[in-house]
Order: sequence, then C-alpha cells, then structure tokens
Amino acid sequence: MFIRQVHYLIALAKTGHFGRAAEICNVSQPALSTAIQHLEEELGVVIVRRGQRFQGFTPEGERLLQWARILARDWEGMRQEAALCSRQITGTLRIGAIPTTLAVTPQFTGPYQAECPGVAIQLLSLCAEDLIRQLDRFELDLGLTYLDDPRLKGFRTLSLYRERHVLLARDPDLPVATGKPTWADIAELPLCLLTPNMQNRRLIDAAFREAGVSPRVVLETDSVLALYAHVRCAGLYSVVPHSLLSLFEMRQEVTAIPVNPELSRSIGFISRFHDPMPPVQESAWNIAARLDLQARLDALINAMN
Repeated sequence: MFIRQVHYLIALAKTGHFGRAAEICNVSQPALSTAIQHLEEELGVVIVRRGQRFQGFTPEGERLLQWARILARDWEGMRQEAALCSRQITGTLRIGAIPTTLAVTPQFTGPYQAECPGVAIQLLSLCAEDLIRQLDRFELDLGLTYLDDPRLKGFRTLSLYRERHVLLARDPDLPVATGKPTWADIAELPLCLLTPNMQNRRLIDAAFREAGVSPRVVLETDSVLALYAHVRCAGLYSVVPHSLLSLFEMRQEVTAIPVNPELSRSIGFISRFHDPMPPVQESAWNIAARLDLQARLDALINAMN
C-alpha cells in the first residue's frame, strides 16, 4: 500500500467524482481509478461502487475510509515530526472558524507565522456543523467556535476569550447611547442582523425571547461587513460580538454600546484528541494558550466611547 492510494481515496470521498478527485491529486483519472482498484485487491474488499460514474462507497468502503483518514493524518504528523528534527516545522495548519470569529484570527495567525514561518495556514469560514464534521473527518486541525456547544463532548478545548455583544449605532446622540440599552430598547430599533441559520443570530434571538420582546428586523445578511455598511450608511442598528470592532475603520462614525443584560459566550479552539499531537497542531495550541485576547478585545469597547 502506498500513501498516495490513501490520499486518492480521501479525495474521491471529498469530491464524489473520479475526474475531480484526479484533478485534486494531479494525476490522470485512469491512474487514480487503477490505484484504488489495486488497493481493493491488496485489502481483498470492494471499496467503491462503480458504474458509468462514481456511485458511492460500499458499507465496507465507508469503514475503511475512516481508517484512510487516520492514516493520512498520522502520515502528515510523521512528516512534520521529521521536519521538526531538522529544527523547522513545515506543513499546513488547517483552521475552520465560525464567521463571527474571523476578525480575531489575525491576532493568532500573526504570532504563529512569526514562530513557524515554514507552515502555511489555510483558514476557512464554516458554520459550526461543518466545522465539527470536518474535524471528525480529519480535514481540519483546529476549529474556532463557541465552547458551550454540547456537540463538543470528546473534543479538546482551549478557551481564548468571552465574546461580548454590543449595539452598533451610527448616531452617538441616540437616547439609548447614554446608558446600557436593554433588549426591549433594542427591539424597537430598525435592526440589521445575521441570517437566522447562523449560530450567532440564534443567540441574539434567544436574548430577545428571554426579554419577552420581538425585534424589528428590517434586513438580514450573512456578511458582517454588510452589517457595518448598513449601520454606517443606511441608518440601521445591529447587535454584534465586540471582537468584530477590530474589523471596522470607526473614525468616530459608529458607536459600540454595551447591552443590558450582557450577552456573552466563551470562544476558543477545539481539536480532535491525538497522541502524540502533530507538531503543526501542537505548536498552534501552545501559541494560542499564550495569547491574552480578552484584554485586547475589551479595550475595543472602551476605545469607542
């Protein structure tokens, strides 16, 4: 068995298509198909259902696919360990982050690139469901997400900061800006919020329900930059995590106002348990543990007022 056959199998599972899998692996389609057939002969089991096109994996193939992912992960860890022996970590660190945490990632990736210049970073914006699924399939090394998600049982977790929500307003003289607005106060404003399928929006909706009010939502979007643009240019208001304040060029054009009662959630890295942990992932974990993100992010609120 060659490690490339394992990678061919994983690529086929990811794309569901022989041609696209071959393209990802930089080989011809016949070469990929033949390599998988040889793997089946070596293992003595049919892995792939074949017809005019790829028809999925056999039940046995689905079970072997999970082992293939583990083999690929361990091979990458072994390759990284060999590089570490020559005193330079190389490879790719694959991070999945829920959209509202993306603004924070440069405060981690900057120090990481400074300490590990031989490692490339792949950063993907994913919903929590896809993030967890890709970690389970060893398609990610780290996830940045809410740590109070019950689906995280069995994952290794590292708390980085508590996300605090603020009211984003264009008019600093708005009556609610003189103190901490309640959720009832905010519900009366014309709001632009993230779409209901996003986890952050579900947290905000729960806060309104707990206050016994229905918000006046006039615009929904899946883009945090669109939220800011509509607050700044369209006279709308929004409720956002305070970590997003680092994205916006405020110039005293927008005010961030703490809300009452405060809505906060713990944010951090998660990973699958590995023993030993691959060097690329272990170095990332150690660097993240040294960050003081809470103080940096809380200072953003003070800078706005």
